[in-house]
Amino acid sequence: MHIIDPRVAMEDNDLIRKAQEGDTDAFEELVYRHDRSVLSIASRYVLSADEAKDIYQEVFLRVYRGLKGFRFRSEFSTWLHRITVNVCLSYKASHRSYSRPRKHDEEADDDRQSDGDIVDPAAGPDMDAVRSEIARRVDAALLDLAPKHRMVFSLRHLEGYSLKEIAAMMDCAEGTVKRYLFDATRKMRGQLKDLV
Repeated sequence: MHIIDPRVAMEDNDLIRKAQEGDTDAFEELVYRHDRSVLSIASRYVLSADEAKDIYQEVFLRVYRGLKGFRFRSEFSTWLHRITVNVCLSYKASHRSYSRPRKHDEEADDDRQSDGDIVDPAAGPDMDAVRSEIARRVDAALLDLAPKHRMVFSLRHLEGYSLKEIAAMMDCAEGTVKRYLFDATRKMRGQLKDLV
């Protein structure tokens, strides 16, 4: 007979209450449910696996420390994403080398290809070189955006969040998000105009 763990059926709010009472298994389940979205946002923002892992760890450290103060005024995911956004935005200030364009990362190429890209075997090394150059240019253009612009652009175009969701995550007006997105898109187009 298979016994079902009651945590599997629990809602986030039930897990939060248990975690607030000191149940580490409940906290681990919350992390398990939401860790991919945190890592995805961080990865899109910093474009480096090591830096994304640093951000991920800092986010869940802050969540662990702040969970007792969570008052259920918003969805847990909104609160968590707001922390993620804040950690990403403060990451640049504490890691100066982050703002310099990085050398193209082969691991990032592997990640992009494993995300469902269809590779034409006839394309050969020339097409791989072109794709690699395009990816490098897009990464460099993203890194050149102001932190809040990069965050909004990443959340909207790379993560697929709505403007309303982004405004909640960034704790600002939807109009501000639209302005950031407009400015980021304009700058990206300007930098990549020869590719578009």
